[in-house]
Amino acid sequence: MKNKPILVTGGTGYVGGRLIPRLLKSGYQVRAMARSPERLLCRGWGRHPSLKVVAADALDRQAFIDAARGCGAAYYLIHSMNAHKGKFAAADRTAAENMVAAAGANDLERIIYLGGLGEKSHEALSRHLKSRHEVEQILQAGTAPVTNLRAAMILGAGSASFEMMRYLVDRLPVMITPRWVQTPCQPISIRNVLDYLEGCLEAPGTVGETFDIGGPDVVTYHDLIDIYAEEAGLRKRMIMPVPVLTPWLSAKWVHLVTPVPASIAQPLAEGLSIPVICSDNRIQEMIPVELASSRETIRKALERVRQEQVDTCWFDGRGEMPPEWTTCGDADYAGGAVLRVGQRIILAASAEAVWETIRRIGGSSGYYFAQPLWRLRGMMDRAVGGPGLRRGRRHPEELRVGDGLDFWRVVAVEPPRRLLLLAEMKAPGDALLEFVINPQGPDRVAVDMVSRFLPRGIAGLGYWYALLPAHCWLFKGMLRAVARRTGNPILEDVHKIPVEDPVVCRL
Repeated sequence: MKNKPILVTGGTGYVGGRLIPRLLKSGYQVRAMARSPERLLCRGWGRHPSLKVVAADALDRQAFIDAARGCGAAYYLIHSMNAHKGKFAAADRTAAENMVAAAGANDLERIIYLGGLGEKSHEALSRHLKSRHEVEQILQAGTAPVTNLRAAMILGAGSASFEMMRYLVDRLPVMITPRWVQTPCQPISIRNVLDYLEGCLEAPGTVGETFDIGGPDVVTYHDLIDIYAEEAGLRKRMIMPVPVLTPWLSAKWVHLVTPVPASIAQPLAEGLSIPVICSDNRIQEMIPVELASSRETIRKALERVRQEQVDTCWFDGRGEMPPEWTTCGDADYAGGAVLRVGQRIILAASAEAVWETIRRIGGSSGYYFAQPLWRLRGMMDRAVGGPGLRRGRRHPEELRVGDGLDFWRVVAVEPPRRLLLLAEMKAPGDALLEFVINPQGPDRVAVDMVSRFLPRGIAGLGYWYALLPAHCWLFKGMLRAVARRTGNPILEDVHKIPVEDPVVCRL
C-alpha cells in the first residue's frame, strides 16, 4: 500500500484530520480530498512532502474520479450529521455512489469505511444509522472490496459526543434526561479508532470484511456521566430519567445548554435509544491494539482540553464555503449589491505586535469592547438556532483556515497581515468581517476593520441600515481597544476608509 497514494476523504473532519498526519508519520503517501484545500494546507502537516491536497466535492462525480486517480486505496470518512430537512440521506447516497464510481474508474484495490453500530433490524434504528448502513451497502455493491468498521460513540477531546457530555455535566448538577440514559453502549476512544483504521492497511485479512470496533467496557450513558463527573472533580450529578423527552426535545435542550447545535444533537440523540454493543471481536486478533477504557479516555480528553491541545474538533469539517460574491473576477455587484463599511486606526507599533492581539480575538478573550453586547448577540443567535458564542475556538492563540470561532468561520489567515471571518450567525444575508494590518514605515502601522454584507431581500437591507450606526460605533471601540491591548500610542484616531474588493483574491 505504500507504493501508491492513499486517498483520504473527509480530511477536514474530526477523524480524517487526525488520520492524515498519522499515515504520513507511518510513511504513506496521502492524497487528501477536501472542498476547501486551504483548511488542510494551513495545518502543521499540510505541506508534508508525501501529502497532496486536491480540491473536490464528494457530490461532484467527475471531481471525485479525478481525485482518486493513481491511488491504491481509499478511506471513506464522509457522513452528514445535519438533521436539517432530512436532506442528509440523499447527500450521503450520492456521495457513496460517487465513491463507487471513482473506485471503479481507477481500479482501487480497496475502500475502508467508518460506519456506525446498531442492528439494521431494530425498530428504533435512527435515520442516521439507517443512512450509514445504506452507505455501507452502496460501497459493497461496487468493484472494490470494502472493509467496514462499525463504531458506537467515539470519545476524545473535540468529538461531538464528548463535547456534548462535557458541557451538560459541567453546567447541570441536576439533569432531567430521556429514558435512553440507561441504554448500554460500547464507546471507543479516537486513538483506538485511528489504530484500527491504519491497521487495516497492514492486515490483509480485513479486506472485504465487516467488523465491530469498541472499547473494553460496556457502560450506560448514566455511567459515562458519573465517570466524567468524577474525572472532572465535580460532585455526583443527579439524573432523573423521564419518558416524555423525545430526541427532538432533547436536541433543543442540548442546543440551549451546549455549543452543539440541535441539527447535530438530534441525530446523536436518536442514535442513543438502542443498544450499540460489539457482537464480533475478530478484529482484535487481526489488529492487536491496547484498548483504552472509557475512564482513561475521558481523563486524557480532559487533560487535552485543559492544556488547550485539541488537534481537531467536531465543527472542523462543518461550515459554509465563502460566498460566491467574494471570488476573484466577479463584478462588485455580482449576486446583488454588497454593502460595505470600513474604519482605520494608525498606531506606533509593528505589524507583529498588533497581530498578537488580533489573533486572540473571540473565545475566552472576547471582542475587547462592548462584551455584554456580544454576549447578547450570541444569546439571540443561539435562541434562533445559530451557533452563538458557546462554540468558542479550538485554540486560544492559533488560528487556521476552517476553524470555528464563536459564530464566525475563519476563511483566510495571513500572519501578521490579515484575518478574514465569515459569519455563521443567523442573519438575513451573508456577512464577512476582515482585519488588515498594513505597515506604513518603521513603527507605524494601519489597522483596518472592514465589514461586508450581501443582503437577502428587504429584510437584509433593513438589517444592515438599522444596525449600521451601532456597527460603526462598535468597530471604532474595538479598534481603540486593540490599540490599548498592544500598549502602543495612537498616531491617528479611528476614521472611515474606502473599501476595496474583492476580498478573497488576496489569498
